[in-house]
Amino acid sequence: MPTVNIGVLAHVDAGKTSLTERLLFDSGSIGRLGSVDAGDTQTDTGDIERRRGITIRSAVASFAVGDLQVNLIDTPGHADFVAEVERALGVLDGAILVISAVEGIQAQTRILLRTLRKMRLPTLLFINKIDRMGALQRDILAGLRAVAVNAVAVNAVAADTGAADTGAIGAAGQVRVVPAPLDAEVLAENDDALLEALVEGRDPGPDELRSALAAQTAACLVHPVFHGSAIGGQGVAELMDGIRDLLPVPAPRDGDLRGTIFAVERDRDGRKVSYLRLFSGEVQRRQKLGSGRVTRLQVVGSGGGDRLTAGDIARIWGLSHARVGDRLSPEGSGTSAFAPPSLETVVRAPHPADASRLHAALLWLAEQDPLIGTRVLPGGGTSVLLYGEVQKEVLAERLREEFGVEAAFADSTQVYLERPVGVGEDHTEFDRHGDHDFWATVGLRVEPGTGFTFRREVELGSLSHAFNQAIEDAVRATFLEGLYGWPVTDCTVTLTRSGFQPPLSTAADFRNLTPMVLMSALSRAGTRVYEPCHAFEVEIPPWAFGTVAARLSALGAELADVSPSLITGSLPARLVNEARRHLPGLTRGEAVWWSRPSGDRRVHGRPPTRPRTDGNPLDRVEYLRHLAMP
Repeated sequence: MPTVNIGVLAHVDAGKTSLTERLLFDSGSIGRLGSVDAGDTQTDTGDIERRRGITIRSAVASFAVGDLQVNLIDTPGHADFVAEVERALGVLDGAILVISAVEGIQAQTRILLRTLRKMRLPTLLFINKIDRMGALQRDILAGLRAVAVNAVAVNAVAADTGAADTGAIGAAGQVRVVPAPLDAEVLAENDDALLEALVEGRDPGPDELRSALAAQTAACLVHPVFHGSAIGGQGVAELMDGIRDLLPVPAPRDGDLRGTIFAVERDRDGRKVSYLRLFSGEVQRRQKLGSGRVTRLQVVGSGGGDRLTAGDIARIWGLSHARVGDRLSPEGSGTSAFAPPSLETVVRAPHPADASRLHAALLWLAEQDPLIGTRVLPGGGTSVLLYGEVQKEVLAERLREEFGVEAAFADSTQVYLERPVGVGEDHTEFDRHGDHDFWATVGLRVEPGTGFTFRREVELGSLSHAFNQAIEDAVRATFLEGLYGWPVTDCTVTLTRSGFQPPLSTAADFRNLTPMVLMSALSRAGTRVYEPCHAFEVEIPPWAFGTVAARLSALGAELADVSPSLITGSLPARLVNEARRHLPGLTRGEAVWWSRPSGDRRVHGRPPTRPRTDGNPLDRVEYLRHLAMP
């Protein structure tokens, strides 16, 4: 059976989880229609998700439309979980973007539209809640076109009913939707044959227009629009036909194994389960993947099976070291690149006896989402990286309800970066007849680079694999805290000297000596501190241009392109929320703000610092005392 993997995306409260539930129910995949308000939906499996009415983690469900199997991934809609959204998009063949007919085109909706178009992901638009008072479906269609979205209505609300503008009310009190004639002029913008027919005065037939709509949807040139109600069920049948007829089904790809792990969870027995989307090749039970071996395999939608083929999604058991974002390929495993969180908070257990359980729980949550990045702080606290304050609230609830441990979160602070300025080098050699602390010789050179690169100038085979790996692992761990305590990036580290004394040398000698040599070399190179920035666009009424531009400049924004109704530029990430808070008052609520992590900016003046957690390898006495601690 052919398979298509699609995602449902939306602004918070637009109704995407309700739509997911309706699709599963109408297709016969579930026997009872769940409700977000009642907290019994199929894809929001966590108590927190059900109680808050928001999706936090990507969930997978499956249903059939005719002879097509649809794997449906219900993705988060809240901005604090944008990394989850990006991870999910990377494994999709198409998407459904839900827009509320009551709230209209929200800022997050436009962000999602931008992301979908940037990734060239074929997308259907579902205008939901047309049966609610105040629904403005016609204004939304016009609004989509106003923001350069080539929207083609596939169905429409039958008629208006006065001030409520909710369409035609049938005998059962239900809003009715009817087929809409496809907009030939919009389709002709990307089809020369259609354009020629219109110029010649010939009306294209329905089949010709439908074929053009399918081709242009697959090419991401247009977005079919469906009006309906996830709660009432109107328009959902037409949407399901659109999934079958308009979204492209990827052809199975032969060749080497390629896939992405986009979600991780635990089953009832506590075993790790990885969700793998396979793009090419196949996976079978007992097959070795990365550093693990498949012990159990369950293809989504198949009800069982022990073989995963290209195009499908499966739950995989046995990959104990798998993490969200891991990519499987002939070149080995890698991790997808996402913009890192720019906020940090410190989590502590109110009761000291719970400190170890709290840290273990945070490690497990970091396994589900590697971007939250944990590190132990002096005094028993744990540092956690975040995208926003809602994420912090959700983490606190998950720790309490899933792990039974209370957590106290400190105020969030900005995360900075360090980059080396010049070249620095140092080495330490052991003297078999002298006094020394480590049976190891390590020499390292630090210099500017792109990303992070570790190289070796020593003779290949001069050290065992375990010793080499201990050095490289120690370099990566040490550079989580640079001269000022911030992560070090954009550098190249070269191993220039090495030596050992058999049988006395151990991997621990190399692992413990490397931070001292590395930080000494980094100190000689010097570093500068940078703060992360966001690229932003803000749409404003022309009359507010002067005050908005002045306020953004006062906050430290660097303005790029400006016009009376649109300002673009960059702003330090720590000031984004403040800028957004000012906009409603400056524009009478008419501003639309969009931003995303983008680059960084050098900090001038005295750089901010962060307390060290590694025993300070720059101070030999303090560092050795740290190593000696139990």
